[in-house]
Amino acid sequence: MTSFKHLMVMAVLLFAVGCQSLNQPEPDSLYEDLGQRAGIAQIIEDMLYGVVDDTRIAFQFKGVDIVELHQGLTDHICQLSGGPCTYSGRDMREAHKDMNITATQFNALTENLILAMEKNRISTSAQNRLLARLAPLHSEVRNL
Repeated sequence: MTSFKHLMVMAVLLFAVGCQSLNQPEPDSLYEDLGQRAGIAQIIEDMLYGVVDDTRIAFQFKGVDIVELHQGLTDHICQLSGGPCTYSGRDMREAHKDMNITATQFNALTENLILAMEKNRISTSAQNRLLARLAPLHSEVRNL
């Protein structure tokens, strides 16, 4: 009978541990889905090439150190996507202060980001997850 009790206790413990692991959130895979740091850097590069040709927003980037911008955006997206990077640049409100970014300009940058992700074959699901993480920055970038 004692071994039966031990088996029952073990079964209950295993069941409890199994149920507990079901409630644990899955690791964030967005970083991997974006191609890790190298993939994110490529997406940012392609987005910036698109911005240069986009008359709606190109003027906002005149005089900007593109290498520094690329590095900062890559770090920021890397961190937001759950990667091991740390964004150490200015906060969004400070970085966009006095730029008077319109909704059209904000949307143009977003469109260029989406086109860059499509070019890099990022799934729609991963695109939407990244955009959802970027959406809260809207009011800071537009200084609303």
